[in-house]
Amino acid sequence: MANAKKDVLDAVGPRLRELRRRRGMTLAELAERTGINESTLSRLEGGTRKPTLELLLPLAEVHAVPLDDLVGAPRTGDPRIHLRPVVRDGMTYVPLSHPGGVQAHKLLIPPAPGIEPELKIHEGFEWVYVLAGRLRLLLGDQSLVLRAGEAAEFDTHVPHWLGPDGDRTVELLVLFGHQGERAHLRARTT
Repeated sequence: MANAKKDVLDAVGPRLRELRRRRGMTLAELAERTGINESTLSRLEGGTRKPTLELLLPLAEVHAVPLDDLVGAPRTGDPRIHLRPVVRDGMTYVPLSHPGGVQAHKLLIPPAPGIEPELKIHEGFEWVYVLAGRLRLLLGDQSLVLRAGEAAEFDTHVPHWLGPDGDRTVELLVLFGHQGERAHLRARTT
């Protein structure tokens, strides 16, 4: 039993490092967003600092994952995903999958008049499907407008920005993949 607990605690650090890297965040950026100093975060990820509730709660919030997922709590047999929306940078993320592999989120982006789009880059691939509203996608030097029912997939190393096209909230289904993982959709043949 003691070995099982040690194994669970030993797995927290690598799990935290993977979540941070998947989001393309540095330790400095994570420290700023959580209020936990860089040294503590580094030791936590490296396994030389024991994870505590006080440290894990802000990390779960920033990474938009349930606390159970950070510590690798065993699944209870209920296959449903309990939706826990997270608001970050004015956008509402609703995780639709468990961490690991391709991540699915419902994303609501309200209009933000007067704010200039800031293109970002990070590791991985992104696939977006517009559920409602119109999406403005800036991708490199392209400016695209996607309407409900349209989708786009792109390498996130290309500078990009997503936001509503107009004065209404845009609602998206978004899949985030690790570097090299893409959302492949195949048509069924009849």
